[in-house]
Formats: sequence, structure tokens, C-alpha cells
Amino acid sequence: MPPHDDTIDGDVYVFPRYLARATAIGDPGLDPLRDLGWELHNDDLGNAYVNAPDRKVRLGYLPEGDDDGLWRINAYKDPFGPPVWGVCFNDGCPTEFVTAFTTALAEAYEQGPDSYLARPVSGSKDHDPFLAVAPLINRGWLIDRPRWGVFAVQSPDGLAGLEYTTGHLDPEAELTTRDVRWQLWAGTSINRPLWYATASTDTPVVLLKAVTECASDPAPLPRWREDTYSYVEGMAQLTPILPPNPPAPTPLDVQRAAYRRPATLTTTSSVPRWSTTSRPVLPGRRH
Repeated sequence: MPPHDDTIDGDVYVFPRYLARATAIGDPGLDPLRDLGWELHNDDLGNAYVNAPDRKVRLGYLPEGDDDGLWRINAYKDPFGPPVWGVCFNDGCPTEFVTAFTTALAEAYEQGPDSYLARPVSGSKDHDPFLAVAPLINRGWLIDRPRWGVFAVQSPDGLAGLEYTTGHLDPEAELTTRDVRWQLWAGTSINRPLWYATASTDTPVVLLKAVTECASDPAPLPRWREDTYSYVEGMAQLTPILPPNPPAPTPLDVQRAAYRRPATLTTTSSVPRWSTTSRPVLPGRRH
């Protein structure tokens, strides 16, 4: 079990982490981009929008959106043109996975368009799509062929998977539906997942790899037990987060404790010890 941290928000650790579900707040996912000084504004419904200074990367955090797509991130060559790539995390996806993505996105944006708009290229040293799958395989996920035209890997317990669809896809549909190149999910069925995340064809491999590395990390995630679904408890291991160990007493603590301790009576005390066999005191004069 990881050491306890006073900043941990939760009372149980959830393992494997892909069964942890989302946290109640989205700030951790927004912070990597806001730390770059990106503009944040909210609408009247409580949705949040973050824009790069050149408007070529945009993020929407949409708790009051029209569907279950809680996080939508798009990148553009032309701020007034169609998106080059789009990613969606639904409202159940662990927030840590979103944060892994936005952290990698912030780093890629700082490096320039050749990084955050880099298209996947088979056989490329740095942009081969397989590089996004490698972290899963290296941690024991198994290659699968669920149906024609789909390459997939599945977690050892069968409760999470990543699918890569081959062939031609409709670019517009990739941005608005689950008919996409990449789909990561958890649960007992991809059709009714616990959560899912999707990415379109031209999403940079470095961003996808950040998510697969985070999703396959063996460390559990902290959550509040009351926020976990009952059927998750049957699939995941929930371990109580122990309170922090008390600090070791300092010499001053020991000295203060000794000062507060009441004095004890010793066997040399002059206080008489009466018993049932003691003789009664005889009356007489007292000097």
C-alpha cells in the first residue's frame, strides 16, 4: 500500500486504478493548461472552457453538456478551421487519466505545432501508433482480436481494454461519436462501459501514450468509498487508507509528560496501612 499522504482525498485505495471512476472536481485536469496562462472562462451553466493564447488548442469541461462527454479537447492548424484531432473523456473516466493527457499536452504545446499536431506514422521512431500500446503490453495486458478490423489489448482481469480500429473512418464522426480510431474503456462490456475515452485518427502518439501509461500504472488511486458504485466493489479491491502515524515524541514532549505525571506513593511513606487485624487506637491524652 502507498504511504499515507495528508493531501490524499479519499478513504479507500481502489485497485486496479482503471476501476476508480472520476473524482468530484475537474481542477486537476485543468491545472496543467492554466499553469501555462491559458484563458479560462465559464458559461452560465457551469461549464468551463480553456483556450490556448493562439486559440489552436481548446478544452471544454462540460458537466452540463448535451451528452456524457465530460472532457473534450481539440487542436487546430487554423483556429477558424476544423479540428485536426479530437479527444473525449466521458464523465466516468478517472480524472487522473485526463490530467496525464493535459500534462502531456501542455508539454507538447510548449514545444510547438510539430509536437502537438504530430500525426501518427507507422514505422516512425517517435510517432508509431504502437508506442501508445506498448505501456499496456509491457504491464501484462494481452493482445486481442474482438472483431474484424479491430486490434485490441485487454487487461489481465478482462475489465479494461484499448481498441484500435483499422481502415477508413469519417473524420467528422470521430469528433462526435464513439466511431473513432482509439477507444480506451473499463467495465464488463465496451457497449456499456464503466467509463470510456476516445481519440481521433491524428491524435499525437505522445499524448495517447501518457494516458495508457497512467491507466496501466499498478499504483491504486484514492477515492471516497461512498462515491464508488456497489458493483465496482465486487470487481475492484478497496483498501482502507490508514491515518498517518503519530510523530515520534521529542525530548521536550518526554519532559513535559514527566512534569504532568502525578507523584506516586512509595513503600517508605509514613501513611499507616490498616487492616482488619489492626488494633484500635486506645483513648488517651494527646501531647
